[in-house]
Amino acid sequence: MNNDFTISLGEKSSIRYHDAHGEQDFIVTLAETGNDTMTGGRLKRAERHIDGDTFMMTYGDGVADVDLNALLAFHRQHGKLATVTTVITPSRFGHIAMGLNGEVTDFSEKPQTGGWVSAGFFVFNRGVFDYLKGGDACVFEGEPLVRLTADDQLRAYQHKGFFFAMDTYREYLALNEMWASNRAPWKVWG
Repeated sequence: MNNDFTISLGEKSSIRYHDAHGEQDFIVTLAETGNDTMTGGRLKRAERHIDGDTFMMTYGDGVADVDLNALLAFHRQHGKLATVTTVITPSRFGHIAMGLNGEVTDFSEKPQTGGWVSAGFFVFNRGVFDYLKGGDACVFEGEPLVRLTADDQLRAYQHKGFFFAMDTYREYLALNEMWASNRAPWKVWG
């Protein structure tokens, strides 16, 4: 967050900024989507708040130093409905290669896995909403992504910079330690 602000619930158009900030033209909508709604259902519920044809989405459980302008340019260049940001993540454990008698022939501590995985940062065109079926039970990572792939409407933006998922308490602690010690590679703003 780059600015203090106050939102008054129940008052129409009542947001008060306490300092000037460089993102005056940003629009942020907090939408209630329900406790039990799955990822595709949440996106579908947010549809009514999205103006224009192109928009971005993230799950919010990871941080990265993704160049959003480059990501958006890549999306616009290919002309498909969806772009997913991908990363190569290191293994959580050391990798061991063994011979037939248990002799260790190679050891690599947390090597790169070699495969690209979703980082959970997306760019979409409005047509993606047509892929969200099943109401609140729609899991975006399931049938919608499979159909987008089958219809040749999904492209992968390969991010080679910093990415860190926060799925566990251990990862929460690690990210907070990076932040507290001013070693937060995802902090790309002033």
